[in-house]
Amino acid sequence: MGKKLRIQLLGIVFLVSSVWMFVTLFLFDIEDEINKTRFKKFDPNDVKVANVIKKPDKIGHLRDHLNKPHFNQSVLLKRQENLKRKEILRKWKKELSFKAMSKDVNRNSDSQQIQNSPGFKSTAIARDHEKQPINSKYLVQRNSSIVKEKNTTLASVKVSERDRLRHLEKLAPPDAPGEFGNPVQIDRRKLSPEQQKRYDELFKRNSFNQYASDMISVHRRLPDIRNPSCKQETYPENLPSTSIIICFHNEAWSVLLRTVHSILNRSPLHLIHEILLVDDFSDLEFLKTELDEYLAENGKGKVRVVRTPKREGLIRARLLGYGEATGEILTFLDSHIECFPGWLEPLLARVAENHTRVVAPVIDMISDRSLACGGNEIGNLGTFEIANMGFNWLTLNKTEKAKHGQSEPWKTPTIAGGLFSINRAYFTKMGTYDHGMDIWGGENLEISFRVWMCGGSLEIHPCSHVAHLFRSMSPYKWGKSFRDILRKNAVRTAEVWMDEYKHIYYERLNYDLGDYGDVSERKDLRNRLGCKSFGWYLKTMLPDMKLPETALYSGEVRNMEKGMCLDTMGTTAGNKFQAIPCHHQGGNQFFRFTVNGHIERDSACLSDQDGSLLYVLCKRNVTKWEYTQNCWISLFCCGLGIGSLTFPSFKAV
Repeated sequence: MGKKLRIQLLGIVFLVSSVWMFVTLFLFDIEDEINKTRFKKFDPNDVKVANVIKKPDKIGHLRDHLNKPHFNQSVLLKRQENLKRKEILRKWKKELSFKAMSKDVNRNSDSQQIQNSPGFKSTAIARDHEKQPINSKYLVQRNSSIVKEKNTTLASVKVSERDRLRHLEKLAPPDAPGEFGNPVQIDRRKLSPEQQKRYDELFKRNSFNQYASDMISVHRRLPDIRNPSCKQETYPENLPSTSIIICFHNEAWSVLLRTVHSILNRSPLHLIHEILLVDDFSDLEFLKTELDEYLAENGKGKVRVVRTPKREGLIRARLLGYGEATGEILTFLDSHIECFPGWLEPLLARVAENHTRVVAPVIDMISDRSLACGGNEIGNLGTFEIANMGFNWLTLNKTEKAKHGQSEPWKTPTIAGGLFSINRAYFTKMGTYDHGMDIWGGENLEISFRVWMCGGSLEIHPCSHVAHLFRSMSPYKWGKSFRDILRKNAVRTAEVWMDEYKHIYYERLNYDLGDYGDVSERKDLRNRLGCKSFGWYLKTMLPDMKLPETALYSGEVRNMEKGMCLDTMGTTAGNKFQAIPCHHQGGNQFFRFTVNGHIERDSACLSDQDGSLLYVLCKRNVTKWEYTQNCWISLFCCGLGIGSLTFPSFKAV
């Protein structure tokens, strides 16, 4: 009996072993086929839309297989089932191959293709992202919309902006694109048609080369460009901390994060009370939840986003940030800047010494084409043109520069307005910004006049450097003419602060001031603060400013027969004029005929230079014009050639 039981047990063991071996071989066969169809690992930056296969669930496959009724049927049925499964796998492979080869999937990243293109030239070599392996968990993207296809386990994945540019989140090698402020130079003509399309779309959206920016690490290194004497400066350890306020609207991901990381990477963290990103009603999806999550992970506990309920513009968006800020000092920055080493301490130290100081850094330039980041000449001061209310830079000569030390702050008549630090309580007392101004433009002159005339001071610190990405034009639409926006803001400034000198500007507008709103509250502020006159400001801060000469006539210089007017076309002194149809709106067609016989505009005059009518500085020996009884302006010889049109005579109107 015992021997019979042992034989039965051995039979059962043999049967169980056979079944298990069959199951194991079957699963290995299925696993082998699936593995052959898997995608190779790829960089999320390489594609916008990728089709990926879901990973097989081994336990689920085993459970499904054991539950099938045909499991214990004949070998023939088992083979038929295997053939069906293999047929499904072949269909998957065929579809995957087709999807991968379709034009919707870009298998190489932009930077890889540019690197291989003969049109790519750069002082830094674009790196192959495949040399930097990515974690496989990013094969299926976070925050991506997945659309399941019928009867398959394929998924269509839309790659998020963060994942597309995830390779930029790490500190790049020293020879990577853009490192140390080097330019990324791209010959657009030698890009593929798809790359050219993307290049153009990104440039149009931002008015700068986002294509190049997306090749540069958000942690890119910048050289220390401070003067050696600045590097020897020491600052108190107990400086007050600052709330940094940055407003943005639809800013490019790489540029915005480079702004934030340049602050975090080059500032003592104990001096940063907070960084407030004020989102002025952006409609790009990646600037919403995706940005919040990124900053929560990488903002070192210092960054938060505040959003406006509607489009406000820079001025009112900054006021929203001011209302949220709690730091002792406010530092206003733009959303497309990069801070150089040692930028923060000099600003905070000067404000901490005297709370009525408003201190700005030296503003260096980031190229809108190559994203090159370079130093600017120290010694440039802010000024303005009284006739057109435009901000200008004033370059001091060597003698004037020699009067100052290399690390001593410079007093400046005006500031550019985008970048400065100010005591929060003092900013409140001084009336913050003019709430009645729209969007941006002119607010920098208004705060400059107000600070100087009401007992404060403006400085530019040569030891603080911040680079700014300057665009040739704004990419944003405001629903109304930007010229009207600037006029409204400038007229509000002139009405409150410029006293009788406002008429110099109004003359340029032909006294068409438009609707500039109620300024009584701002005038009350001026009286309450006991501010000085605008004449005092000009005499104290701009004693060498050349005010326009007394005018006998002002208006257009018009050819009466053709209806054509002289127009500067926005050109600078030293260039020729053009003749275009008169538009009767002043602007570039506005001139003044002075008591000294000059036809002038701003600080430049019309002058005959060897038969050509040029726009030259009035300080030089310029042509004097004669105003005759028959109301014609004549030169010693009649007939001035301007292009193909001859002006036999001129009339001031």
